[in-house]
Amino acid sequence: MTALLLIRHGPTVWNGEGRLQGRTDIPLSDAGRRAVESWRIPAEFHGFEMIVSPLQRCVETAAILCRTIDPVPAPRTDARLMETSWGEWEGRTLADLRAAEGEGMAVNEGRGLDFRPPGGESPRDVQDRVRPLLAELGTAGRPTVAVLHRGVMRAIYALATGWDMRDKPPHRLLHKMPHGHALLFDLASDGVPHLDRLDLPLTGE
Repeated sequence: MTALLLIRHGPTVWNGEGRLQGRTDIPLSDAGRRAVESWRIPAEFHGFEMIVSPLQRCVETAAILCRTIDPVPAPRTDARLMETSWGEWEGRTLADLRAAEGEGMAVNEGRGLDFRPPGGESPRDVQDRVRPLLAELGTAGRPTVAVLHRGVMRAIYALATGWDMRDKPPHRLLHKMPHGHALLFDLASDGVPHLDRLDLPLTGE
């Protein structure tokens, strides 16, 4: 089994406003940078390789975290880790969408893994996108840290647990997936993820 540690990027202005970011390339906010500067990847994960979503909120987060790791990793970006595309809904809030779309939004959300915003991706699409990457990591057998997005973390969690996203996740942490917490998975040689530890706080030592 190959260890895979998933870390969500630091906060952005749009996170603070509750806006759907998706592929919109929003940087970390000033407060977000300060928050990430206080994070520490536990020593047991030092020496891991690092892969990063190419969106700047993840690239910035990885760059800050790398300053605290010994030996310092050489992060590489992988587009398969990019956030779920929210299509025409990027920049809007869920509250606004639920008010505007009414019953149609409720029906769409009830589709779980097949929920799809207009012009965007479903969680199942994200799983299909990331599954080959997980297989590559499982085959290579090199422990890896990934800095990525909430939507992708939830999609991988669903692969590991069988959660269909029609209801709230079995573990409350996954409902909002707060910043400053990591998820640890073990990957089989074929890339199938197995949940190891759910909540690893990235607190200073």
